[in-house]
Amino acid sequence: MFNLPNILTLCNLICGCLAIISAFYLDFHASFWLIVIAAVFDFFDGFAARLLKVTSGIGKQLDSLADMVTFGVAPGIMVLIFMKLSGSEDNYLYYIALLIPAFSALRLAKFNIDERQTDGFLGLPTPANALFFSSLVIFDNTGVLFEPLKNLNVMSVIVILFCVLMISELPLMALKFKSFAWKDNQMKYIFLILTAVLSAIFFVQATPFIILLYILMSLINNKIIKHEV
Repeated sequence: MFNLPNILTLCNLICGCLAIISAFYLDFHASFWLIVIAAVFDFFDGFAARLLKVTSGIGKQLDSLADMVTFGVAPGIMVLIFMKLSGSEDNYLYYIALLIPAFSALRLAKFNIDERQTDGFLGLPTPANALFFSSLVIFDNTGVLFEPLKNLNVMSVIVILFCVLMISELPLMALKFKSFAWKDNQMKYIFLILTAVLSAIFFVQATPFIILLYILMSLINNKIIKHEV
């Protein structure tokens, strides 16, 4: 029972490995869903550790190693292959996708030694970044919004922007509830409601917009907090 958190973390890691394998077989949809499942494991391993009161140094390190594979390497490989398929053979700009695992590693290392991130995040969390990119490469390929993503320059700018967001000092809200009072959690409740609505209407296609919504509402939340102070 005491090993349950680490078992959940290892399930996260296995899902990440399978997501990478699926990407090499060009099954981006499988990769996306494996990353989603891994994110669920990532949530519950910490929850289980706190519930069972078995938090440990090895669990913390193991969690970061698993996250590096699942939320760093896997989306990086997906984007690299997607960009390579979208560009010409003599254009090696697709290697810029390797910034995703590189900056994810930097983000995770920074998070491990930063004691300020208890009630929220500084910078975009690696799971959110991974969900954004893994859903982006399976975006509706018949839609007009998908076409710009096939442009290597456009995708490169998006990669750089989100890599900077991961290591930035931008405060972003964590979806943790100390209480369930509306007054203390109104932005979180609004975000969750909008997420449910978008998911019900657009299903997987809503994912990148949900991540952008999360960033936007975090910025609004920061303004509200500063105004109250």
